[in-house]
Amino acid sequence: MSFLTYLQGLDREALKLRLYSCGPRDVEKALNGPAGSLDSLLALLSPAAEPFIEQMAQRSAALTRQRFGANIGMYLPLYLSNLCANECDYCGFSMSNKLKRETLTLEQLNAEMAVIKQTGYDSILLVSGEHETKVGIDYFKTVVPVVKQEFSYLAMEVQPLKEAEYRELVSLGLDAVMIYQETYNPTIYAEHHTRGKKQDFAYRLETPERLARAGVDKIGIGVLLGLDDWRLDALLLGHHLSYLESRYWRSRYSVSLPRLRPCTGGISPRVELSDRGLVQMICAFRLFNEQLEVSLSTRESSALRDNLLTLGITNLSAGSSTQPGGYVKPNSSLNQFDISDERTAQQVSEAIRARGLNPVWKDWEAAWVRRGG
Repeated sequence: MSFLTYLQGLDREALKLRLYSCGPRDVEKALNGPAGSLDSLLALLSPAAEPFIEQMAQRSAALTRQRFGANIGMYLPLYLSNLCANECDYCGFSMSNKLKRETLTLEQLNAEMAVIKQTGYDSILLVSGEHETKVGIDYFKTVVPVVKQEFSYLAMEVQPLKEAEYRELVSLGLDAVMIYQETYNPTIYAEHHTRGKKQDFAYRLETPERLARAGVDKIGIGVLLGLDDWRLDALLLGHHLSYLESRYWRSRYSVSLPRLRPCTGGISPRVELSDRGLVQMICAFRLFNEQLEVSLSTRESSALRDNLLTLGITNLSAGSSTQPGGYVKPNSSLNQFDISDERTAQQVSEAIRARGLNPVWKDWEAAWVRRGG
């Protein structure tokens, strides 16, 4: 059974009713229950858990330090292209937006990497718009080996590919893939994706399973908070994570919890997620899964990111550019979205150390796994 079949078998309205019907006793039971319980995750994401956020935060911080020590993994996005054949109303790269389109040549790519290497990063996330013909598997097969020569850990956030294509990229050095469903509500999904292959909700939903079968070391999943009811989307994200870990246990997993940010032609959130709600969500996922990696991007403000560091975050970007060629020649008109934390990597690194934590620039575990295999 695929996760698509699993999701279709869930009663969304019943889950939503349970979410909003939870009481304090349900939350207390969840706090004292075993990790991995979807019922507990539901209670911890519910409005009834709001008075317990401080207790959740303390436990989340302790569990994170117990599992990950004082380490915060540092990564940086490198945008390959803003070409896109999709129409997504929340994204600056959407095909109808009038902006200059660029795809990095190998010469431009090498120039970008040279600038990035000076900052100390050794973990890179390749990002592009979704354009199958001009920025597809043939392009990726060219750039992945080039990037892998310079960075120890290589992740990608691009359009969904076939299992065989992922397998080939793994052989060329690919370590991780981030693939976000945006929302688990098919109706809302259709409203926001009106042209292009990203309209195919099912194909995107089944991508993590193709990744796992292809032998990808780490798989990142997530939702875009604000497209739909964040509590229900987060709960369904938990269901997806539980499904994947129970069947594809050889891969590691991470979640990303980005909120909608302003962009060219962008929309306003359907449901606002407050800072306090974001804290609740991060802590709920940590209590649900002690080994889960949780990433936090520069979409959030510097003050909030600093305050969230000790509560469950394991991976952080800093000094990011969201445009192709942006590290050599910044141009805000090419951004995918506006970032909020504009500090340099060095400034963020100092903020991490000020909280007694250790910024880690290289994923040593992945390197060890490859040597041992």
